[in-house]
Amino acid sequence: MLLIPAIDLKDGHCVRLKQGDMEQATTFSEDPSEMALNWVNQGARRLHLVDLNGAFAGKPQNFAAIKSILAAVGNDIPVQLGGGIRDLDTIEKYIDGGISYVIIGTAAVKNPGFLKDACSAFGGHIIVGLDAKDGKVATDGWSKLTGHEVVDLAKKFEDYGVESVIYTDIGRDGMLSGINIEATVRLAQSLSIPVIASGGLSGIADIEKLCAVEGDGIEGVICGRAIYSGDLDFAKAQDRADELNG
Repeated sequence: MLLIPAIDLKDGHCVRLKQGDMEQATTFSEDPSEMALNWVNQGARRLHLVDLNGAFAGKPQNFAAIKSILAAVGNDIPVQLGGGIRDLDTIEKYIDGGISYVIIGTAAVKNPGFLKDACSAFGGHIIVGLDAKDGKVATDGWSKLTGHEVVDLAKKFEDYGVESVIYTDIGRDGMLSGINIEATVRLAQSLSIPVIASGGLSGIADIEKLCAVEGDGIEGVICGRAIYSGDLDFAKAQDRADELNG
């Protein structure tokens, strides 16, 4: 079970939002590269970056901060990135710059042809991010709820060749209210590609519950507010996950 620290970038700083609300941002570090190294030193085996300004603007906005993080961690661990990725040129720029996995969210739902092209051009590097509330997919920084069922869309995108799916329960994100294990397992069981859980991680109990269902196809969990607030000790949690599942 991969525990993946999230570094959310807003105006070049590392922040956390509550339920995707840009007005409810807490700044945790002015230096995102320092924060990235902190998690690597605590045993992180992958990092999750989000360009929050990019997600709202529809194009990259925190490239300097992303570059500094990649320079700091070097080739030590894979880095995945989402937020405002709407064209193949942006994907190419990021992958050439050292990003291992590019996460496509809103654009995958609104323009499936783009996702298909991305999978063809950059096979093995594309992750799809599906954000949902009550089983329905949301887009545009979670501001719009669509009529699409998560499982149906995920199956379609699996056929396109995406590497994995990040599933976020947006009703829980940043709220420390616990991962929606049931919905995450349901999605993972319907796919043959891995699912990464996200949204609401509150403590070690969530990690233990996820480890118990890792065999259903859940390969990791994104750790956000809990590791910044101190509700979850990242290094101890990764050790516990390794102890449970090897």
